[in-house]
Amino acid sequence: MSKIIISAVIRGAHKIVNNASQKLDDAIAKYGPQQEIGFPDTAYFLPIIYSLMGMPVKNLKDAKSVMDRCIEMLPPVPAEKHHLPYLGPGLDAGLATLFAEEIFEAIRILEQPDFYLYSEDIIDKSSQNIWVGPANDIILRKRGVEFVDGSAPGFAAIVGSAPSVEEACALAHEYQTKNLYVFIAARDIEGKTSFAEQLVEGGMQIGWPTRLVPFGPDISAAVFALGFACRAAMAFGGIKPGAALKNLIYNKDRVFAFVNALSEIPDEWYANAAGAINWGFPTITTQDIPQVLPTGICTYEHVVSNVPFKEIGPKSIEVRGLKVVITEVPIPVAFGPAFEGERVRKDELRSQCGGGKTLAVEWVTSKRMDEVEDGKVELIGPDLDSVKEGGALPLAILVEVAGRNFQADFEPILERQIHHLVNYVQGIMHMGQRDIAWYRFGKSAVEKGFRLEHIGKLLHAKFHQDFGAVFDKVQIKLFTEKEKVEEIANQARKVYSERDARVEGMTDETTDIFYSCTLCQSFAPTHVCVVSPERTGLCGAYNWMDCKASNEINPTGPNQPVAKGECTDERYGQFAGVNEFVQKASRQAINSVSFYSLLVDPMTTCGCCECIAAILPMCNGVMTVHRDYTGETPCGMKFTTLAGTAGGGLQSPGFVGHSKYNICQRKYLLGDGGLLRLVWMPKSLKEELRERLVKRGEEMGYPNLIDMIADETVGVTEDEIYPFLEEKGHPALKLESIL
Repeated sequence: MSKIIISAVIRGAHKIVNNASQKLDDAIAKYGPQQEIGFPDTAYFLPIIYSLMGMPVKNLKDAKSVMDRCIEMLPPVPAEKHHLPYLGPGLDAGLATLFAEEIFEAIRILEQPDFYLYSEDIIDKSSQNIWVGPANDIILRKRGVEFVDGSAPGFAAIVGSAPSVEEACALAHEYQTKNLYVFIAARDIEGKTSFAEQLVEGGMQIGWPTRLVPFGPDISAAVFALGFACRAAMAFGGIKPGAALKNLIYNKDRVFAFVNALSEIPDEWYANAAGAINWGFPTITTQDIPQVLPTGICTYEHVVSNVPFKEIGPKSIEVRGLKVVITEVPIPVAFGPAFEGERVRKDELRSQCGGGKTLAVEWVTSKRMDEVEDGKVELIGPDLDSVKEGGALPLAILVEVAGRNFQADFEPILERQIHHLVNYVQGIMHMGQRDIAWYRFGKSAVEKGFRLEHIGKLLHAKFHQDFGAVFDKVQIKLFTEKEKVEEIANQARKVYSERDARVEGMTDETTDIFYSCTLCQSFAPTHVCVVSPERTGLCGAYNWMDCKASNEINPTGPNQPVAKGECTDERYGQFAGVNEFVQKASRQAINSVSFYSLLVDPMTTCGCCECIAAILPMCNGVMTVHRDYTGETPCGMKFTTLAGTAGGGLQSPGFVGHSKYNICQRKYLLGDGGLLRLVWMPKSLKEELRERLVKRGEEMGYPNLIDMIADETVGVTEDEIYPFLEEKGHPALKLESIL
C-alpha cells in the first residue's frame, strides 16, 4: 500500500477510534455499563465484531472491552516525513476503524432511535427520511441469498457524491443493469449532498427493492455494508463467529464488492477503505490520490485512482474481477434452442448476408482492456430493412474481447459459438463460419424489429452468460459496406492462417486424445465431427488445439475428448475408441468412420463444411470444391447439390466434407492415395492454397503438382479434364484403380 495512503489511513483511524471511544465513555457515564445496545432485529449483534472477533456485544460494558482492543490495534501516527513501507499497519488500522464505527452506530441507535428507517420500502421524493440504517435479519435472509445463488454478484459501496445528478443516476442505472446492489454512505466532504440524495433528486426510486440502498449520511454507515457481507457469510456460508480468516476469504471469493469514492477523500474515508481491503474489496476512485497497484489481499489492484467518472463503472468491475451476469437476451423476437434447427426458405426470406450472394465474415479477436467498452454495439453501413425483399448485404462481424484471463487460444471458440447462438433466434438461419458464413433473415423477424445490431446484443449477452469466466468485456462491430467488409475479411484470413499453422508440427500418432464437435447436430442430428491434429474440423473453424481450449473453457460442451484407442486400420485411419464414441454420439446411426478416406466409411458431413471432395472414377482421382464456387464440377454436381447429397449427417462413400486447410495436411485422403489423387479444384481455391500446395507437392516429390491439377479453365467434366491430366503426367493416372 502506498506510504502516503497508509499515513492517511492511520491518521483517520485515530480520529475515528478516539471519537467513538469518547462517545462510548459518555454513554457509559449516562446509561451505565449494563445498558443494552445493538442493531435492531438481528441475532448477529454488532456483526463485524461478532464475525471476526467472536464477541457478542450486548451492552456498553462489552463494547468497552472491544474499544480497548481497537486502541491496542492502532499503530502510532507516523511523523510527517516518516512513511510506513508495508501494508500490515494500514489493515490493522482499518479493522480498528470498523470495530469502533460499529460501536459508534450502536450508540447512535440507542440515543436516536428514529435516526434510521429500518425499512424495506421504496424511497422517493415524497420521503422525509431516506436513510435505512442496518438491515434486519428478515432483509438479510431475503436479500443475502442473492449473493449466494449469483443473482446478485456483489455490491458497490459508494461514498461521496457524483459531479452531477445526471451522472449519479447514470452510474446507478449501470450498476443495476449488472444486477449489483449499490450500498450508499457518506455525504461529500463539505456535507452538502450524497449519492443517495442525488438519485432522489434525479427522480429515481431507491431502497432495497431497487438495489440502491442508502445506509446513512456519515462514513460510519459504511459498516452496515460490510456487516451485511459478514452476516451473509455466517448465515449462508456456514462460517462460525470468530473464524475471521474464513469470513474474509469467503467474502473475497464469493461477494464481488468494491468501494467507489466519488468526492474528495478525507483521512476517515482512507481508514474505511483500508478496512474494506481486508475483505478483498478494492477502492476505485475518481480522485487524484496515490494508487496501490500490486496484487496481494485483493484479487487485482487495491486502489485505482484518477478514473474518469464515465469509466468508473466498467473499471470497478474489471478491478474487482466481477463477472457480468446478463439474464435476458435483448432482442425483439423469441430466443432459445427450440429454434436452432429452423429453416428460412425462399418464400419466407426478407434479407440475407453471405452464402455466395455476398461476402460474410466472422472474426473474434482479443484487445487490451482499455480498448473495449463492454456492451457497445456499432453498425457501420445499411441495415436489413434498407434492401429490397430477398436482397443481400455483405457483412463483417468483428467481436473484440478483453479480459485479464483471456487467451488468444479462446478466440476461435467464441467465434464458432456465433453459429448456434444466431440459430437460437426465431426466424434467423445461420450456416458456415469464418469467411464463408451465411445468414438468412425471415420476414417475420424483420417485421418484429430484428436488425443487425441485435446480433451484437445477443452475442454480448450470451458470451457473458456462457463464457464470462474467461473474459471481462466484449464489444461488437458490424460492417455492411463492401470495401470495409473486404478489409475485415483480409485481416481475419491472416489470423485464420496463423491459427491453423499452430498444429502443423503435430501428428495423429503423437496424441492419444482426439476431440469431438457436435455443434451442428441441430441441422444434422447424426453428424459427429471428430478432430485430430491431422484432420481439422470440416467447417474450418476448429483445429485440434481449438477443441482442446474449448473443452478447457466448457468441459460439458460440444468439444469432448475422445480417447482414440487402438488403431484398427492404419491405412484408412480407424480407431476403436473413436468408433465407440461416434456410435453413441450419432445415436447408433454410424458405426465406424475413417479419418483418411472418402471411399471406406467416410466421416459424416454437414452443411457447414468448407469443401466437399468427390470421386472421379474415369480420372482415377478425386476432385474438391469449396462453397464459394458456384459453377459446375466434373462430378456433375454444383456445391449446393453436393451439400444436399452428402450433407445432413450422412455417411456417403465417394463423398466427404473437409476444411480448406485439411487439403494440404499430410493425411488428407491418405488411405485413397492422398493429395496425389487430387485432379480437379476451382482455380480460386487453388490460388488461395498455392503456397501450401507447392510446399506439399515438393515434399511428395512433385514440385509442380499444383500445375498438374485441373480447374474450371480446363474443363468441368471428366472428358474435358482427362487429356489435360495425361498431358501433365498427373500421378493419379499411375496409381492403382481408385475403385
